[in-house]
Amino acid sequence: MTILTRRTLLAAPASLAAQTTANSAPTVGVIGVGNRGSYVGATIAKNTPARVVALCDLFDEKLEAAKKAMGLENPTLYKDYEKLLASDVDVVVIATPVFLHAEHFEKAVKSGKHIYLEKPAAGDVEGCKRIMRAADAANRKINITLGFQRRYSELYMKAKQKADSGDAGRIYMGAARFIKSGGAWNESAKLPPPTNDMAKVVGWNAWKSLNGDLIVENNIHSIDCLNWFLGGRPVSAIGAGGITISRQGDNRDHNFVAYEYPGGIQGQLSGATLAPRGYRDVVEQFFGELAFIETSENHWRYRKAGTPETFEKTPRNNTIDSMTAFIERIRTGKVENVGVRGAESTLTAILGRMAMEKRREVTWDEMMKS
Repeated sequence: MTILTRRTLLAAPASLAAQTTANSAPTVGVIGVGNRGSYVGATIAKNTPARVVALCDLFDEKLEAAKKAMGLENPTLYKDYEKLLASDVDVVVIATPVFLHAEHFEKAVKSGKHIYLEKPAAGDVEGCKRIMRAADAANRKINITLGFQRRYSELYMKAKQKADSGDAGRIYMGAARFIKSGGAWNESAKLPPPTNDMAKVVGWNAWKSLNGDLIVENNIHSIDCLNWFLGGRPVSAIGAGGITISRQGDNRDHNFVAYEYPGGIQGQLSGATLAPRGYRDVVEQFFGELAFIETSENHWRYRKAGTPETFEKTPRNNTIDSMTAFIERIRTGKVENVGVRGAESTLTAILGRMAMEKRREVTWDEMMKS
């Protein structure tokens, strides 16, 4: 089925925007104000000096809901994201559906604004390559950050420092679980299939062609942590997965992927939305020759024989850490461009998806040539 035309969802070229003055209060525009876009915008508005001054979405009800969620009185509202890019905002948050990320990101890079792009980078190999090319071509003065907020979490950084210190010895294996309930997805089982493009786009999160599947859209956080702690991207993957519960859409509801990293290091991912309502188990574990490290949204743990265990609870949601660090880099003139790294984590998820589809081992090189 043909998705909405570019003319419907996209528009004309954007002009370059002025760069942010160091130590000023950056102005922010949010493109895509569904659940995640509204949450990120509200986090910026409530926890940083930045000012959210513009919102963009196709749907009036989402714009109104986002205004309330972010506590905004009179933001400028757009239906055309390129008009927002042509405005004088300093920063753009892109939280649109996954299948639009590559195009929106390319245009945002050309606008010259600082960019926060929600994960995943894209839903397919070509989209990730587009992200990488655009990030490489970006003005070296702009910040490009992707929505892998664990990278900026106080506790995750403590755990990574411990892993890098050598105290745990060489890390031989990482194992990640992302097990949760299907939530609202379970309620979609009896819904009729979409009868037009807009209906499918409204429910984009249920369709592999629009969001990349469970492993790409959801389990990507765990995969990014595997790459981070294990030192880079894998060389190959094997996997299995499928659909157990009949729901709207064609996303898998369970998957298991075994990755092999350089040097024979092993990475394992188990993801599912088969748990009962309210259940959530999201954790990463790293096994070294001398010690064990565990990270999660809620805590980090370090255990080594003969020494007291370290266990610390997180003081706040790691999105706050991520947004605070992002805005502070912009205010102080520090630059980070992680577009390529974020695309590689997304490609790692796509590698696992391809291994499930082909029911055999798939190498990184084979995926990149696909």
